[in-house]
Amino acid sequence: MTLNDNPLLQAGEMPEFAAIRPEHVQPAIAALLADAEGALERAVGPEVPADHHALALVLDVPVERLRRTWSHVNHLQAVADTPALRAAHAQALPLITDFTTRLGADARLYAKYKAVAASPAAATMTPAQEKALADTLRDFVLGGAELQGAQRERYAAIQDRCSTLSKNFGDHLLDATDAFALDVDESLLDGVPDDVRQAARDTAAAAGVAGCRLTLQAPCYVPLMQYASQRPLREQLYRAYGTRASELGPAELDNTEVMRELLELRAEESALLGHASFAHLALVPKMARTPDEVLAFVRDLAGRARPAAERELAELRDFAARELGLPDLQAWDRHYVTEKLKHARFEFSSQDVKQYFTEPAVLRGLFGLVETLFEVAIRPEPAPVWHPSVRFFRVWRGDTAVAAFYLDPYARAGKQSGAWMDDSRARWRRPEGHLQLPVAHLICNFAPPVNGQPALLTHDDVITLFHEFGHGLHHMLTQVDELGVSGISGVEWDAVELPSQFMENFCWEWDVLQRLTCHVQTGQTLPRELFDRMVAARHFGSGLRLLRQCEFSLFDMRLHSEAAVSGKVMALAAEVNREIQPMPAPDFLRGPHTFGHIFDGGYAAGYYGYAWAEVLSADAYGAFEEAGVFDAATGRRFREHVLEVGGSRPALESFRAFRGRDPSLDALLRHQGLA
Repeated sequence: MTLNDNPLLQAGEMPEFAAIRPEHVQPAIAALLADAEGALERAVGPEVPADHHALALVLDVPVERLRRTWSHVNHLQAVADTPALRAAHAQALPLITDFTTRLGADARLYAKYKAVAASPAAATMTPAQEKALADTLRDFVLGGAELQGAQRERYAAIQDRCSTLSKNFGDHLLDATDAFALDVDESLLDGVPDDVRQAARDTAAAAGVAGCRLTLQAPCYVPLMQYASQRPLREQLYRAYGTRASELGPAELDNTEVMRELLELRAEESALLGHASFAHLALVPKMARTPDEVLAFVRDLAGRARPAAERELAELRDFAARELGLPDLQAWDRHYVTEKLKHARFEFSSQDVKQYFTEPAVLRGLFGLVETLFEVAIRPEPAPVWHPSVRFFRVWRGDTAVAAFYLDPYARAGKQSGAWMDDSRARWRRPEGHLQLPVAHLICNFAPPVNGQPALLTHDDVITLFHEFGHGLHHMLTQVDELGVSGISGVEWDAVELPSQFMENFCWEWDVLQRLTCHVQTGQTLPRELFDRMVAARHFGSGLRLLRQCEFSLFDMRLHSEAAVSGKVMALAAEVNREIQPMPAPDFLRGPHTFGHIFDGGYAAGYYGYAWAEVLSADAYGAFEEAGVFDAATGRRFREHVLEVGGSRPALESFRAFRGRDPSLDALLRHQGLA
């Protein structure tokens, strides 16, 4: 194989995902690193002036290509992991980390960018260029560019080790999830929906065993916890799920030491950069200013939710004892009892609703809503993909293509759990002259189709899809041409959830759901009486759900703001749980060991951002409640003032431009049914 044959180095518009193999990674990354290294040396030399365009042409072009190619490798390791690909990724990771760290801390390059800011030409920069330059100078400081000697070397070593540890955390969690299998007779699955049973039979048959095979993948685990009437089975699955990647399982997959070392290194990094804690450091580029401000926000929200949560828990305990013969409600009973009480009180079952959310209808309705509000068209196209179930779509405005995205909807072995949006490529007016259009990855873990029927989504699945599509819209509909602030780039981390959580609200609108539903057997849309019961049950358990978010947020912020916590992660988790929750977690639960958001997902000292941004999103959606959910003029204003501007200005300015005022907490409490 030559470099010319390497699919990671092909110059086509879309990556040749179907052709990429683990053996392509090392030579491609080595070649691109060499190009980027050479570009860095040229950029800091005297022949390249302190000029925005000159630096972009010499340095940003090869660095962007390296980062884009590495993102393809990262992406494949997340959605199509194999031992060979993992090994190739691990081999390249230290090289990427080393270069990225040196690039972000290069004092010569830092000086050149400061010269750009001080030059007369800076006065002619566009607002987006000014914001990108300001972010760049800030990031040089955060990246250690002002450190000297041994401190600089130590900072680089910390970055290298942290990237390895984060990868190890995610690998352990993926392997621990995939390793679990429980083979049972179907008689133990009383109450479990037919499609989940069929999937379990299919999984068992594929493994060559009799009966049903249960896994910890969400499409199996979640409905088992909701519907399985066999309490011992629920407890067995709950324990397996809640102790993944901990000392209670295989030693080689235990994340205990990974967390300890990561926390110690983060504390050391923040001290090197002159900050009191990693939380103080992490908040520098965010909307929130101090850890105390975040802690006060989270505790205030928890205090408002606590009375409702206590009432909800009392109702669950009473119903469990009175109707289900469960006088001692346990953690593995919560989802089961909740579903039973919801059905008894509202004559509403998540399983009944699921029959209407066939995947083709949901996608058709989602795309139609987006097309109406944001004046675009979404059309499928063929493209090389990493799995047969992945689809590719292009986004058009009139006759002009503006973006594209891949949709990978189903859970499978070798794919990380959860749901996320990631960018394959960002919008950029390249210094060579042409416009590079954005491409997104939209990743979910829904149950795949069974028995030749279309995939059925729960309403929670639909909300998840809308959430990730909101992130995708932020990335794809940007009109900013400056790479560092187009799409979600440059957006404060505690505001980046605004478009995603905003989109969730449409999943509760009658007129929208009429366009999203088509019963798997009859083809009928969701009946009004079922919708009314669904809405009546909407806020059922909202207090407990909000407390769960507050618990995660408080744990994360305290973990990264308090001294000497690395050796007492579980003790802190228990302390926070006691403060926030009216029902204590079981002693065996090892939630931190699977908290990928903060140990392998970029949300360290930032998990509070979900609740913080929900204040913005709930208030923003109020404009559509006032004007009508399909109001194109309101959609156009949201697109122009929020989605199109990306990170080219502070998120609060974008909110004010759309809403005409500062955000209010009242809308969030109202949307949660707590006001």
